Parts: sequence; C-alpha cells; structure tokens
Amino acid sequence: MNFTQKIKYSVISLLALSVSSVAHADGTDYITGYVGYFDVIRNDYESAQFGIEYRARPLQYSIRPMIGLNVTNDESIYGYVGLNWDAELITDQLYLIPNFAAGLYKRGDGKELGGVIEFRSGIELAYQFPNSHRLGIAFNHISNASIYRHNPGSETALVTYSIPLGNFR
Repeated sequence: MNFTQKIKYSVISLLALSVSSVAHADGTDYITGYVGYFDVIRNDYESAQFGIEYRARPLQYSIRPMIGLNVTNDESIYGYVGLNWDAELITDQLYLIPNFAAGLYKRGDGKELGGVIEFRSGIELAYQFPNSHRLGIAFNHISNASIYRHNPGSETALVTYSIPLGNFR
C-alpha cells in the first residue's frame, strides 16, 4: 500500500468512526484562512503555502460547499471548488472535517504536478471556540489522479483559522 492509499484508507476509517457523530447544521458560513508547508513529505519543492477559503452553510448532513485559492512563496497558485463535511466529535467543540476539491493549478516556480487539473483531498481537525471561531490543523494531498502521464502529487500540512461570517454582518 503506497502513501496515498494509506491516507485515503485513514480518511475513510475516520469517516466510518464519525458517522454516528454527524454535526448538526448550524447554518453558519465561514471564511477560513490557512498557512502551512507545501510538499511536506517529499521535500522536492518545499515552500510556504497561504490560502483563503469560503465554506458555505451546510446543505445536508453537515456537508458544506467550498471555494478557495492558495499560493506558495514560489508563485504556484491553486484555485478550487469542493465539499467539506463537518463531523462533530464533541458537541459544539471538536470537528473532524474531511474534504475533497477539484481545481486548476499554475506551477509558477514550484513543483510540476503533471497538468492544470488537480484534485485535493484532505482532513482537518478543528476546535470550535464559544464564539464559533475555529482553530484547526489540516493535512491535504493534491494530485491529478493519473489523468496525465506525470503524477507526482504533493502533501501539505496546515494551520487553519475559521471565522463565522455572521460576525461581519
């Protein structure tokens, strides 16, 4: 089993453990900022990564649409759309947030990922404060799912901070 398969298996296992703890739909949109380390496993093109993400109100079963953009300090850019699932582990405090997105990647001076279309899968563990702000840690994998001949993929470790949009209204 390669590293990517192990990550996917871990995410599926965590999801299975969380099925009985599905979060209630709180009706809150979030703006999430994050900072982290791109290519954390292979270290071929390690760089800092910064991003912002809009997480819409849950649709059903605590699944949220998202749209985001991140950049690295070597001028790589990735814009994406996808889904997050807020699986509540401790009521109104601790969330496991698996996610999946598809998007467009521009290399800049960074890592060649094989093509423009790239997919991201990841997992986040976030603590929710009483004011509904969330602080989390996340791990993502990005690759082209072998739709191109070259598919090196990359992993990113991140720190996230989510602010409910209700705080701005």
